[in-house]
Amino acid sequence: MNLLTQCQTFDLLQNGDANKASHGAKDFQPVVKLFTPWAGATWLLSELNPEDQDIAFGLCDLGLGTPELGYVSLAELRNLRGRGGLTVERDLWFKAGKTLQAYADEARAYGCIKA
Repeated sequence: MNLLTQCQTFDLLQNGDANKASHGAKDFQPVVKLFTPWAGATWLLSELNPEDQDIAFGLCDLGLGTPELGYVSLAELRNLRGRGGLTVERDLWFKAGKTLQAYADEARAYGCIKA
C-alpha cells in the first residue's frame, strides 16, 4: 500500500503551498494518519514541503510519551520495517475532526495521539 493517495498528496501540497505563502501561520486539519502496526508510533500529517515532497509536517508520536510537531521524511517511513517485514500503514478510516494544533495539545496532555 502507498503511504499517501494521489488526493492526499495533492491536499498536503496545497497546504504546504498555503503555509509557505503565509510564512507558517496556518493551522490545518491533518490530511492523513500513518501508524506502525507493530509499535505505538503514529503520524498525523498536514503538509508536504512543496520544494521537497519527501518532507512532511505534522504531529509525530514515536510511542515514547512525547508527541511533538515536526518534520518527517516519507522515504524513511516507507523504509521502516517491523517484525515479519511489517510496514508503516495508512489509517483508511481516519477523518480529522480538529486542527493539527488541537490534536497536538490533546496529545501532550495524554502523552500520545488520540485519533
